[in-house]
Order: sequence, then C-alpha cells, then structure tokens
Amino acid sequence: MKKYQLIATAAAGIEALVGKELRDLGIDCQVENGRARFEGDLGTIATANLWLRTADRVKIIVGEFDAFTFDELFEKVKALPWEDFLPMDAQFPVAGRSIKSTLYSVPDCQAITKKAIVERLREVYHRPARVPLPETGAFFQLEVALLKDHVVLTIDTTGPSLFKRGYRLEKGGAPLKENMAAALIMLTNWRKDRPFYDPVCGSGTLCIEAALIGHNIAPGFNREFVCETWDWFGKEVFEKVRTAADEAADYDSVLDITGSDINGHMIDIAKRNAEEIGLGDSITFKQRAVKDFQTDKEYGVIVANPPYGERLGDEEKVQELYREMGQVFIPLKTWSKYILTSDLTFENHYGAKATKKRKLYNGAIRTDLFQYWGQRPTRRDAE
Repeated sequence: MKKYQLIATAAAGIEALVGKELRDLGIDCQVENGRARFEGDLGTIATANLWLRTADRVKIIVGEFDAFTFDELFEKVKALPWEDFLPMDAQFPVAGRSIKSTLYSVPDCQAITKKAIVERLREVYHRPARVPLPETGAFFQLEVALLKDHVVLTIDTTGPSLFKRGYRLEKGGAPLKENMAAALIMLTNWRKDRPFYDPVCGSGTLCIEAALIGHNIAPGFNREFVCETWDWFGKEVFEKVRTAADEAADYDSVLDITGSDINGHMIDIAKRNAEEIGLGDSITFKQRAVKDFQTDKEYGVIVANPPYGERLGDEEKVQELYREMGQVFIPLKTWSKYILTSDLTFENHYGAKATKKRKLYNGAIRTDLFQYWGQRPTRRDAE
C-alpha cells in the first residue's frame, strides 16, 4: 500500500505524550515542537485518528521545501502531485501561518498556494483557464505553514479536532478539552485498578476520559472523520480499524471512578455526558463540596482542574478553594494529587510544596500541573 508522510499535531507541552501513544500503537515517530511525525498507509491514518487521545489532528504532508520568494513558493507548490489527493471537483480552502520567515504575509502565501494548486489541477484535468474549478465535491482542508523559511504543505484527515469525541452534550463555564483531560490523566500514576477522583468535575470530562482509558475504548469510536468522505479512502479501511478497536475494548473491567461538584446542575450534565457514551455505570457522580470529601480507600489518584480565578473578584473564592483542597487532601498520604491551575501561588494556599510541577497550556492559558506524589504501596499492600 502507498505510504504517506504524516504528522499528529498537539498542544504545546504534550507532544511527547502523542509520541508515546503512537509508539504504543506500534507506530515509529519523531517528536517535534507541537507535533509528532510518522509514516504509514491508510490504515495508519485511520488508526491514529481513532486511537490518539492527546493529539489535535492527523495530517498528510503533501510536500515540504525552503522558499524565499513568492515565485519560488508558487513553482514548488505547483510541482507537487496534488492530483494524487484532490479530485477535479474538490473543495480545498488553504489555511496559513508564517513564523520567522522571509515570506511573512500569510494572506499572500495562502493566495499563491491556492493559485499554484489550481493551475496544476487545471493542467492535469484539462480544464480551460477561463472556467473555474467547481469546488463542489469532497472537502480537503489544506495548510501552508512556514517556519524559518521552511514550507510544509498538509491536508487535514481529521475534520473537527480530535478532542471532539461526540459525547459532550453540554459543558460547563470553563470546560477542559477532552484531549487535554486525557493528557492530564496520562501524566499521573493512575492505573485502572486504583480509585480515581475529580473533586471539581464540572461536566465530567476528566472522569469520562479516565473511564475510556480504563476500558481501553478508542476515543474516536463515537465519531466520523473527514477522510472517510474521500473517494480514494476505502470504506473498508475504517471498518477494519473500528472492528479491531471494538475487540480490543475491555468493557468488563470494574472501575472506581468518582466525580463531584458543588453545583448540582453540573452533576446532572456530567451524568448525561457519561450516559451518552455508554459509561454511566462506570462512573459515580455526586453533588459535594471539596471540604466534605472523606475516604477510607488507599493509593488513589486525585486529578483536578479547579477554577483559575481569572475573572475580577473570583480570586479570593478560588484561593479559599485551594486552602480547602490542602486541608482535605494533604492528610491522604497514600493518594497522589495532580492539580492544574494558572495561579502560580497555588502552593501557598494549598499548604504544601509540590513534588513536581509541569508547565502546560490549557488553550491559550499558561498553567502548571502541581503534582503531589503519594506513598508507594508496600509489597504486602500491592498483593
């Protein structure tokens, strides 16, 4: 089968997780800033779209080269085999970005790229210059991306970003994207045989992503991808990958996953979201304030994305919440706690220094994941 050069894009700070996911799928890759590069056939594209929990998109690299003038950009774009991907009636808008490059005008780069592709397709499909290409067929989102004069031209195979799993019927005021939630869980020491708790669960995203991981359910099983609409991407490719994913799922594992929130309306939303994806029985949602949490369980993992207090007047309330977290969680010596916030003074309010901190971007907001590692199980406890 034909091999393609591919990239999986990711938020800054979690590209290494995407690389680990690809390797766990048996796909060799190279991790770069904001992406992981790999190679594969149509089955690889389908597998990556269906299984990557932390990536944003899977893209085909049509070509890459250096360009310092618009004439050079035009000729090198036109020289690429666009007809291998785009049918005569393809809809193909061109997105663009340029960083630290001689060709810094993004609109000009987009327009020249589009013009070069149109000219190439006209010649290949024998269309007269005065008759525009119809652009009424399948959708192909292209991108021309320049970084330090190096041009990479890609086609997006995903469609709506991979974080759109298809289960979020409603969301809260400051929702965590599903792929960021999965990344937070993968950065913890949680395993499916340990208790998992989110004390500020909102619409339930962290708990649902933990349940998907615990049951080994492919995050993309509940949605479709734009490449499935392309005539050269055989339907049997995704059928085969989806069948294999269904067989790999472990629906029988009993998970101990709990989410709570002080807002009863959010708990109702979380329950509906979990039921939408068929995980209503795997997660317990309760209306409860952080300060009321108690447990006799050992070696659990707490993952929380509390409000950041970005809005005026919220700061004091949020810092009081951090103090309550410290009072309740610090005594849980065997539990590990992972708390994401943009408040760099978090440790002062929580009442303890983190074991480790990791810088992450939640959308455009720079945050830190404050990690408090619990005691490890003794050999007797582990048995």
